[in-house]
Amino acid sequence: VSGESGGLGGVVSTISSSRSPLQPPDADEGEPFTTYFDSKIPIPEDETHSCFSFRKLWAFTGPGFLMSIAYLDPGNIESDLQSGAVAGFKLLWVLMLATIIGLLLQRLAARLGVVTGLHLAEVCHRQYQKFPRIILWLMVELAIIGSDMQEVIGSAIAINLLSVGKIPLWGGVLITIADTFVFLFLDKYGLRKLEAFFGLLITIMALTFGYEYITVKPNQEKLLQGLFIPYCRDCGTPQLEQAVGIVGAVIMPHNMYLHSALVKSRQVNRADKREVREANKYFFIESCIALFVSFIINIFVVTVFAEAFFNKTNSPSLGGFNSCADVALGDVISGGLAVPSPLQGVVLGCYFGPAALYIWAIGILAAGQSSTMTGTYSGQFVMEGFLNLRWSRFARVLLTRSIAVTPTLFVAIFQDVEHLTGMNDFLNVLMSLQLPFALIPVLTFTSLPSVMHDFANGLFWRVAGGLLILLICAINMYFVVAYVMALNHLGLYIGAAVLSVVYLSFVAYLVSQAPPGPPSSWEKTLEQCTAPLSLSVCHRGGNHGMAMEPQDGLGL
Repeated sequence: VSGESGGLGGVVSTISSSRSPLQPPDADEGEPFTTYFDSKIPIPEDETHSCFSFRKLWAFTGPGFLMSIAYLDPGNIESDLQSGAVAGFKLLWVLMLATIIGLLLQRLAARLGVVTGLHLAEVCHRQYQKFPRIILWLMVELAIIGSDMQEVIGSAIAINLLSVGKIPLWGGVLITIADTFVFLFLDKYGLRKLEAFFGLLITIMALTFGYEYITVKPNQEKLLQGLFIPYCRDCGTPQLEQAVGIVGAVIMPHNMYLHSALVKSRQVNRADKREVREANKYFFIESCIALFVSFIINIFVVTVFAEAFFNKTNSPSLGGFNSCADVALGDVISGGLAVPSPLQGVVLGCYFGPAALYIWAIGILAAGQSSTMTGTYSGQFVMEGFLNLRWSRFARVLLTRSIAVTPTLFVAIFQDVEHLTGMNDFLNVLMSLQLPFALIPVLTFTSLPSVMHDFANGLFWRVAGGLLILLICAINMYFVVAYVMALNHLGLYIGAAVLSVVYLSFVAYLVSQAPPGPPSSWEKTLEQCTAPLSLSVCHRGGNHGMAMEPQDGLGL
């Protein structure tokens, strides 16, 4: 960097460097942020240069499993069980398709982080101008808050069940918030220990929900038919809305930001294309394994509730449940039962014994706790990247947690537990609306040769990615329209129409964004921004080209 500056507020007039954009910052420069990156995992050398190494795969294992927790959060569990209760085994193929689509999108996010050394929020900070950047940050923050509400409430419900109702919902929320702060500092004892802890929580989910699967003994023939026959016989509007809900619950916007940041935890020499290509390969293999595990766990939940509740009623005289379950179940919906969130474990306990109730609660607690922690990381990465925060670690955690959990605490205090399923539907709609604000940037940036160089998406990936994003957005917009129409209020229709125009206009703006100037300009800026500066941060300065502005700790 060369130029003249007048004190801390000076503007650098020219940017020049001979370092390749793929080359990482110097070792003594460190990372711009300390979240999760106090240390990096070294990758063992392979002297034989074989095409595959289990030692290297193990070294790269971690980020994909943390990412996969978003596929196992209480919102997904809720969607799974309602899918099984309302549609039986018929929507398993939708779950599989949504997981595959999610894997392909996560691949793009991971490649962005590996190739550029910047996560998605950091690239957005450098790509977009100030006003749209703030709007984009607010939209992503809304998605994180919605996801956090599901996760914290899920943990609180599990604590309520395990305490036999002695700890109220709001008490469970406070406990979840407190232990999240404790667990988040586990990475101070080593990154691998933190990743092992998340692995333990995933194992607990697999064992507990697997126990429910073995106890209930779902019909295996129906399971295979639902998985591999993409058809839903005799399905109506409730089943269609549930299918859309599965897609919205599985593909979460903030997870793109999370995954692109987590991959930075491995030592990869971005100046060496072979190392970058190798990192992309192993991260993709790890993501495949992690999402396969999450898919199996989701199948456990769907099939348990499909076998137990589909085509059942809440009347014991009609071959349904006993009087214990009778008070817990909702109304019959097209041959299936709507099972309120806090009462799912109660019904399992009534039907299959107390062990099923407590084991279910342990699984939900593991799901809620793990996803709450990864949600906190997402919030930190997003806020740090978009706002360029330079605060202490504790201050950042406190701020991001407060923004996310304050609404949750109010819901837990003032909302009846019977209405939490309706709240979950609303939150799924909210997160569905935010999907374009992660999918469009990640597809745009990974398709730019000026950003990704030799690793930019080819024509096939650009077309396929664009079609996937269009399909996902169309599906989720249908979900939103169906939800608004069900409210049956003219004023809400008008308000929704106005908001839709604003929303679609901003989405169109993101789609229309061209690369920021000539490739050489972007390359130089990306190269400069990759290295943390002591006095300034990079941004795209509107019509003034690439400029430098003073770092104030909250620079937008």
